[in-house]
Amino acid sequence: MLVKNSKILIVAGLVAGILSSCGSDPNDTGTEFAPNMYHSVAYEPMSQTEGDTNTINPHGMNMRLPVKGTVARNKFSGPDSLKKALLDQDLISRGIPHDSISYSEAALKNPLEATPENIEAGKVQYERFCQHCHGETGKGDGLAGKAYKGVPVYSSDALKTMNDGHIYHVITNGKGRMWPHGSQVSPQNRWKIVLYVHELQKQ
Repeated sequence: MLVKNSKILIVAGLVAGILSSCGSDPNDTGTEFAPNMYHSVAYEPMSQTEGDTNTINPHGMNMRLPVKGTVARNKFSGPDSLKKALLDQDLISRGIPHDSISYSEAALKNPLEATPENIEAGKVQYERFCQHCHGETGKGDGLAGKAYKGVPVYSSDALKTMNDGHIYHVITNGKGRMWPHGSQVSPQNRWKIVLYVHELQKQ
């Protein structure tokens, strides 16, 4: 009898708990079992904390030091004139709507010279990011391109007229079935790919 009553009490307790957890207030999140996960301390980036509130990083730093040997994105070490030219073109491209290739064609000019070194560097970047779809010679016959279908051929009459701004815009923002690569390839390397694509257009 005692066992039966205890079972009834347990079931009644569970039912009461379930019913009490269903309130009518839509803003009530219920009981928080791990409040530190819901209300963690948020540190503002690029700022230092007052006192010892941030005990994870040394000296209360909110920004961690870069991994040794790495280079921050878009950082470029070279002549100031080239650095400015790269920055100017990158800032212009950021202000161009993603669907406005015609504006890119008119506004963007490659700040890099078509030297053998830059073209060879563009080839390396092309092999890393483009060749699997566009193929080794830009004929759209890469391993992924064969399955993906509809990959443009750079040496075709329609694409031989693509200028610097057009190619850079498509690499950055994508077009049609091509996905954007602006987050994967630095502006400097995108311009080097442009130089190499011009070489493919000549074939």
